[in-house]
Amino acid sequence: MIDHADDLASVQAATERLLSAAAALDNAAVTQSSRLPGWTRGHVLAHLARNADALVNVLEGRPMYASAEARDADIERDAPRPLDTHLADVRESAERFRAAGAAPADWSREVELRNGVTDRAERVPFRRWVEVALHHVDLGIGYELEDLPADFTEREIAFLAARFDGHRDVPPTALATEDGRSWTTGGGADGGPVVVGGTAADLLGWLAGRRDGAALTVKGGALPSLPPL
Repeated sequence: MIDHADDLASVQAATERLLSAAAALDNAAVTQSSRLPGWTRGHVLAHLARNADALVNVLEGRPMYASAEARDADIERDAPRPLDTHLADVRESAERFRAAGAAPADWSREVELRNGVTDRAERVPFRRWVEVALHHVDLGIGYELEDLPADFTEREIAFLAARFDGHRDVPPTALATEDGRSWTTGGGADGGPVVVGGTAADLLGWLAGRRDGAALTVKGGALPSLPPL
């Protein structure tokens, strides 16, 4: 069962963690490269703020973004701002998301995200938690996948495994952590079954496009090439 209220609290805690860590930066650090190709830390912070507002739109029945071009333009516009402006924007937009999540609503309803993707409203807080947690890692300021809460990591592995389930470019693939947790994914491509094992952090990093999978063990074939998220 999904507890959206619990996820909203987790989003708030993750946001505070990120803001506290980012507050130790300076304006020069904001202009430096993040771990995401082509993006500075300012791009990451700008995206986090605009994503919060976009998910408010989703919860309130509006299009997530006016267009893909508008989304990208907003991030490019805001990326060069000074650190204090970024921090205030992330905090204020997070509060708008919290308020939207606290409003009475039918959490079982279907909502529309980007590119025609639909989901239940109750899953939106977890989607925001993913944005905050993974982009905290992407800032490259000392917070790693290994630092993520264990329950978050397990849920995101399960979410991404489900996302790639049956994908035409991914052979049948079994995922296993060193402590015995397991998932299946893929199945639409020839080959396999491939068994991919490792730590939960390394599995998440590979599934989420944050690590190349070099630390994983692979049996039954080559490490599958995953499509972009």
